[in-house]
Amino acid sequence: MTEPGYPRLPARDLCGTMLVHRRLLNESMTYRARRALIENRALQYERGRLAPARTDVVTIPVVVHVVHNRSVPVQNIGDEQIHGQVAVLNQDFRAANPDVAEVPDPWKPLVADPKIEFRLATQDPNGDPTDGIVRTATDQSDFSWDDAVKANATGGSDPWPSDRYLNLWVCQLRGGLLGYAQFPGGPPQTDGVVILHSAFGTTGTAAPPFDRGRTATHEIGHWLNLYHIWGDDDGACTSDDKVDDTPNQADSNQGTPRFPRITCDNGPNGDMFVNYMDYTDDAAMFMFTRGQATRMNACLDGERASFLVAPVRRAPAPAAGTAVPEMRRPSHNGEVERLLHDSERLTAEVLDDIRVALGMVSRRPGE
Repeated sequence: MTEPGYPRLPARDLCGTMLVHRRLLNESMTYRARRALIENRALQYERGRLAPARTDVVTIPVVVHVVHNRSVPVQNIGDEQIHGQVAVLNQDFRAANPDVAEVPDPWKPLVADPKIEFRLATQDPNGDPTDGIVRTATDQSDFSWDDAVKANATGGSDPWPSDRYLNLWVCQLRGGLLGYAQFPGGPPQTDGVVILHSAFGTTGTAAPPFDRGRTATHEIGHWLNLYHIWGDDDGACTSDDKVDDTPNQADSNQGTPRFPRITCDNGPNGDMFVNYMDYTDDAAMFMFTRGQATRMNACLDGERASFLVAPVRRAPAPAAGTAVPEMRRPSHNGEVERLLHDSERLTAEVLDDIRVALGMVSRRPGE
């Protein structure tokens, strides 16, 4: 019998990111316009017309929202499980995971260190100390990919500002879902990643075969603008993940495939099933490629550039009667100035696209 709070493990790792993506494409003209700009930037990086501005490691503050049914205590996962998940992310996004040695020889030269690290937030949005963990009891038995877990009003937990924190929601998901993310360019009030509690971290409720923290690695890959490695074309071999150094493959892989697994005439090496953006078991995925790292860099230089700029800390209020010093414009190095200017330019481009689209909608037939 399945213990309460532990769902029956899905037959395969199931990600809801593309369901969210397609819903937003259908619902939001703004999202479509922003996605077009984001993809154009990614293409410029892939072709070498633009290059990453940063050379050092970027550290992304994380807030973990643990949303647990008040009658199922096991869903309220412990701090150790959360810290273990962050440790996995810091290995996987630095190519420092011990199992990277298991990458098949033909792909070893493609293994990339994206130079991205994560830490639990130490200050909340008001500047007060925090451990980066928010615990919310709910009467909801479970959640789906409809974003209900991301708001207090629907039984979940409101996000922290998504331009300053990566919001991770951990909860009970239904329908076999292990997790889902929102691609960059979506609404800020739902931006972030949702993970099934039993596919989160490496201890506590984490259960095989999804007990090595790779669901979060996969979903944060989406959050940084990576697609599924097979292109979500249902085996047609006509679409891909928009990355040159990942072989085209027919469909997702499950379990622990043996090398080589050939589909879409992609021999001799076949599918890159060891990639974090496939659907294999946690024990069978080990790597991001150089092309995927370039695509993540394009995202961090563009839509998620706020994470490359140091947050402004609140100054303490002056004591009564104390003279207030003249405010001076903070000095920025050239890289930060460029990032700010680029963010302003992208915003202007999105607004221009929206104005054009609205003009087309309001134009009368024959005009």
